[in-house]
Amino acid sequence: MDKLLLEIAGWLGYLSRPLVLLQGFAIAALMLGHHWGIEPRLAARPPLVRLLGSLGLLLALWLSAELLQALGQPTGLVEYAVRVYAIWQGLIVARVVLAGRFGAAPTDRLYGRIVKPLFLLFLAGSLVNQLDSLQEVADIPLFRLFNEPLSTGGAVLLFTIPYFLVVLSEFPVAWLGGLLQRLLGLSQGTRQAIQIACRYLLIGGGVLWVMHRIGLNPTAIAAMAGGLSVGLGFGIKEVFSNFISGLWLLFEGSVRPGEILFIDGDPCEVRSLGLRAAVLWRDRDNAELVVPNQDFFTTTTTTYTGSDRMRRSQVDVSAAYRHDPETVIGLLEQVALASPRVLPQPAPKALLLSYGDSAINYALRYWIENPMNNSGIKSEVSIAIWHRFSEEAIEIPFPQQVEHQARTDQTTPERATDRAEERPGAP
Repeated sequence: MDKLLLEIAGWLGYLSRPLVLLQGFAIAALMLGHHWGIEPRLAARPPLVRLLGSLGLLLALWLSAELLQALGQPTGLVEYAVRVYAIWQGLIVARVVLAGRFGAAPTDRLYGRIVKPLFLLFLAGSLVNQLDSLQEVADIPLFRLFNEPLSTGGAVLLFTIPYFLVVLSEFPVAWLGGLLQRLLGLSQGTRQAIQIACRYLLIGGGVLWVMHRIGLNPTAIAAMAGGLSVGLGFGIKEVFSNFISGLWLLFEGSVRPGEILFIDGDPCEVRSLGLRAAVLWRDRDNAELVVPNQDFFTTTTTTYTGSDRMRRSQVDVSAAYRHDPETVIGLLEQVALASPRVLPQPAPKALLLSYGDSAINYALRYWIENPMNNSGIKSEVSIAIWHRFSEEAIEIPFPQQVEHQARTDQTTPERATDRAEERPGAP
């Protein structure tokens, strides 16, 4: 660690030289002038115009290097800035092309998770190599890990390779899952289970390779595995339980992406099923629910898409007693058949449910294709029933109660005569 601090002190001493500071000031002035003066004016312009503005900054950096060289001054730092900025602009152009080909959302996800971290890693490595020898810096010992020396390069590998394994492993396992699904005719749930299992095997193998690469012996790796097993038994048993539950659900196929489940009285669509929890989307408020995988083993869950996606829905309505029930039932079935989002087969069915206090209660039952559209379709059918009943003069009565007040006089005739005689002026 002391040697690394000495190297950093040497870099700072090099950067504080007047000729190096001159290059740094030139680079900073051009970059800040472009960021504060030119970029705000080009923000609303087309991408091509913004690209020309960035190329103008690249040209200014190159001209600065040529001017310093003509004056007999060192230009290594400015030339390095020109190379790095040219690479960054090339990545921006590639991003625009990919966004037009594959869409903005997946391209932004690719750049945010892979391209930008790789560029930052390249920037750090190239800057160290510009100031010193990258290989010599990577061989600097930092401290001992499990009685083995850990160098600077090993520490970088230990913290960066697992991240890129997690991010990059998604793409080959997705290709492998699609290939196996086409060759073997696997279900979507089985495909995702194979993909997740292969992905974590790939990540585990990569982590073991990193440990071997940085010099950890098998005894140290076994000690780490033993500590992990103790942690599974005490601290993270719930995480491990959700892990096993997630694999089981994926292979079983009972809870898979696209499934419609009834959670807390609302239909929810399964967006993704991870190894710890499932993410469900609730339509009525555009909310995402994160449900631990083991909850699907301990509670009863209603699914609307176990064998197909059809769901039966129902609208309750009342009509006055003076209307013929057969006429009302026929009108209700006609309304359902005329609704564009109600399935004609199985055919809608209207029923007389009961005789109420002020009306006859009916139910219109019909089938829909997508359970997530139930609330909207139910509203459409209810409005259509209202208009059709108005056209046919079918009354939808509201509850009415008639109150009769009974007047009772408990005073006897004899008592009434006595009271009249007591009053002043009585005859």
